[in-house]
Amino acid sequence: MKSPTAWKSLIDSLPRIGWNLALLATGSIVCAVAINGILIPKQFVSGGFLGLALTIHYLFPGPPSLGLLFLLLNLPLFALSWRFVGRRFFLYSVAGMLIFSAAVEWIRIPVPLEDKLLGALLAGIINGLGSGIILRSQGSAGGTDILSVLLLQRFSIRLGSTILAFNGVILTGAAFLFSLEGALYTLIYLYVSSHMVNLVVTGLSQRKAVFIISPRWEEISKGILEGIRRGVTVLYGQGGFTGNPERILYTVITFRELARLKRLIRSVDPDAFVVVTDTLEVMGYRIGNQPHW
Repeated sequence: MKSPTAWKSLIDSLPRIGWNLALLATGSIVCAVAINGILIPKQFVSGGFLGLALTIHYLFPGPPSLGLLFLLLNLPLFALSWRFVGRRFFLYSVAGMLIFSAAVEWIRIPVPLEDKLLGALLAGIINGLGSGIILRSQGSAGGTDILSVLLLQRFSIRLGSTILAFNGVILTGAAFLFSLEGALYTLIYLYVSSHMVNLVVTGLSQRKAVFIISPRWEEISKGILEGIRRGVTVLYGQGGFTGNPERILYTVITFRELARLKRLIRSVDPDAFVVVTDTLEVMGYRIGNQPHW
């Protein structure tokens, strides 16, 4: 029998569980629209295990259905998610795989689009959006999502890049089994989809690393700490030409805060030297944007 503390913990976690299941369901429905509305009517292949399932489906139409075939192909991968990523990711991924397979089976919304190039572009946008929504949860829909999350955690390889690499194998097979033209349209779809995944998962929370060199570094540092409320690190440097000692401010901010920081710097020292760079991931209190698997 569960203790009162255990029951309270379970009740407190229900909103989080519901939110993650909602993300999995929404993303799966969006992906199913691209699959059944564009990919299958246009005879495009996809990447990863979905691409393998579509290839088998085209070569041997009939039972098992595409949704069931995708489910069966995914079963061996789930041992990896349990061992290398964690129990929470494993459980959410099981739910995600079941929801995704059901969505592919039942969600059939026609997309009235004749042009294959436009179809490839639209399918990539829709599928990338759906896959990104799924990966914003604490699980996945199975397939290469599991391997992508594993590589992200162990080697910091971006999700979309990993998916695109895995898709290349399926794409090569499709070119030999079907047609080169179809494979090229599929390549366009996969490229757009991978960029949409990166945009949805990390792009919308992209952090900016900023280096600032100014003789009025103390005022700028105070403005960042008190006005923007972000941390600042003071680095010690030396001018290569003058040999004079320099103070270099280093801070990490969100994209929305970048305009405020620029206004602050211009108001204090219009001649300050500023370098703004993109970040891949940021770990740390308040400013971190690392995925949560």
